[in-house]
Amino acid sequence: MAANGQRRSRQDDESPSNPNKKRKANKNPEKNLLFNLNSCSKSKDLSAALALYDAAVASNEVRLNQQHFQTLLYLCSASISDPCLQTLAVERGYQIFDRMVTSGLTFNEATVTSVARLASAKGDGDYAFEIVKDFASVGGTSIPRLRTYAPALLCFCERLEAEKGYEVEEHMEAAGIALEEAEISALLKASAATSRENKVYRYLHKLRESVGCVCEETSKVIEDWFCGEKAGEVSSDGIGSDVEMLREAVLRNGGGWHGRGWVGEGKWIVKKDNVSSTGRCLSCNEQLACVDTNEVETQKFVDSLVALAMERKAKMISSETKVDFSEFQDWLEKHGDYEAIVDGANIGLYQQNFADGGFSLSQLEGVVNELYHKSGDKKWPLILLHKKRVRTLLENPTHRNLVDEWINNGVLYATPPGFNDDWYWLYAAAKLKCLLVTNDEMRDHIFELLSNSFFQKWKERHQVRYTFTKGNLKLEMPPPFSVVIQVHHLIPIPIHVFFFFLSGFKKWSFLNKS
Repeated sequence: MAANGQRRSRQDDESPSNPNKKRKANKNPEKNLLFNLNSCSKSKDLSAALALYDAAVASNEVRLNQQHFQTLLYLCSASISDPCLQTLAVERGYQIFDRMVTSGLTFNEATVTSVARLASAKGDGDYAFEIVKDFASVGGTSIPRLRTYAPALLCFCERLEAEKGYEVEEHMEAAGIALEEAEISALLKASAATSRENKVYRYLHKLRESVGCVCEETSKVIEDWFCGEKAGEVSSDGIGSDVEMLREAVLRNGGGWHGRGWVGEGKWIVKKDNVSSTGRCLSCNEQLACVDTNEVETQKFVDSLVALAMERKAKMISSETKVDFSEFQDWLEKHGDYEAIVDGANIGLYQQNFADGGFSLSQLEGVVNELYHKSGDKKWPLILLHKKRVRTLLENPTHRNLVDEWINNGVLYATPPGFNDDWYWLYAAAKLKCLLVTNDEMRDHIFELLSNSFFQKWKERHQVRYTFTKGNLKLEMPPPFSVVIQVHHLIPIPIHVFFFFLSGFKKWSFLNKS
């Protein structure tokens, strides 16, 4: 009986009224093929996938679509890292792509990326770049990404075709795509190997702006350059004696780097050493700088915040929202002598998610008083808090006097309805180039107005985090130095250039002497 029952159960499952997924797929050869190709892709079984493809083509019963070709091309491109499969993957990948083209099918960014990787593995950077340019020129919803351009750029750099690599970079910049460490390192290596010293300096600067800490592979590229003869031959172009010009350039670039080119003459001495917890070099005793965002980046960010706030206001229809963000801008111009901005809501609501929890004014007062006492000139910080929250606090007799005092002394600004508090405290902190006290991780879309590298660098230098442990406040101030590439000049010489590894505070120190 049990056997008969099992038999009937399987027959019922496979009956037309209750078909299982396997029988459904078998009735549709296109879906069945895609299912099996995806299984091969997950298990990275290129041979099985190619066998399925060949069988489908030979049968002439399966209508191959974009998804079939895309899955096959992805698997081919993913197999090029295996020396045993690389030749097969490239040859068959090209054949599959040719058939896709002749079939008149459109291809998306993922398809172009796969083909570009195949071309790069074949050493054909020209084709890898050409297919990306053609794809970009067509436009559409699917657009090239960093991974789409990277195969051509890395191929050119590997073959030391530096000028072609620069051309890819220019195309990427025009498309608004930022380089990451692997691509910058490749361009740096190609520039150093072809003795393009100005390009070497440029990519060192890009590493500083975009990466900060570099990995071991990148540090080896940098070490090889400074140990080489060409690096010792590079000398000042005339600005090395203009100390004031260099100092002004350092300030404009946020500290730690002037960006004006090579300074000094002679060979470089390469040393490895560590830095102390306070940022003091244990080899040369040089103090590392706190590197901030440059003036151009910061102003662009400030302008973007204003534009966003104005755009938000234009969409409001409530009569209560007649106030303009420019009113806060004008107010800040008159009262803008602050060393710190305080995100009042973030602090007042910290750890208040318990029964009877609410807004803790005592926590906010503790932060404000601590910042006042830490200020060298005894300056009060600026608290930004929503008008509704301020109104509620004023209605409480226990809190009224303190809040009134803050308002009268310019310590508290009430942000209007319809506007996000975040816009105000972030604008104020960026505009005044001062500290911002908040535990907000700032992941909202408004914090993505500029590149992630900019905002991470800005937060590192300006954000102050806090904790309350059993009522005791602890402020976590920005670190005493920045872990990024830095140049330090002991005028006129030597010149110290620090390159940090990603693994910690170990650094390369390159000392140039005449």
